[in-house]
Amino acid sequence: MKSLKIATRQSQAGFTLIELMIVVAIIGILAAVAIPTYSDYTVKAKAANAIASVDSLKTAVAVCAQEASGVLDTCDTNSNGVPPFTATKEVASASVTDGVITLTFNSGVAAGVDGTTITFKPHLNTDDTTMRWTIVSTATNPVVKDAIEKNSTAS
Repeated sequence: MKSLKIATRQSQAGFTLIELMIVVAIIGILAAVAIPTYSDYTVKAKAANAIASVDSLKTAVAVCAQEASGVLDTCDTNSNGVPPFTATKEVASASVTDGVITLTFNSGVAAGVDGTTITFKPHLNTDDTTMRWTIVSTATNPVVKDAIEKNSTAS
């Protein structure tokens, strides 16, 4: 009788070493795929926040151009209704000169993005009622550069 109980206890001992190694390998593979993808998503989210932070400047430039009959020469920071920009976590500065908005990324955003710029160049359509923007970035991070420039219109 005693030998039967000992055999039962041994079969209920837990996971084998190979089972544990398989679980660790699976977790390692998932982490190797998930971490770079997560990093790409977070840096794209920061770039999207930076772009959204200059929406008020884009609106001000559009209003300035409308009031000046399509002339952008006087659409500058602190003139003709174009407000100064307040720095954010992602954006160190942004300024407007002749309707062109230049945004400079803050440090700590991501490698290949810190200190780079995004330029928003306005273009009035022929009917002078709508404005489109050519967006160019100096970022060297390909994920961010593609995300920023994907909605840019041709000049």
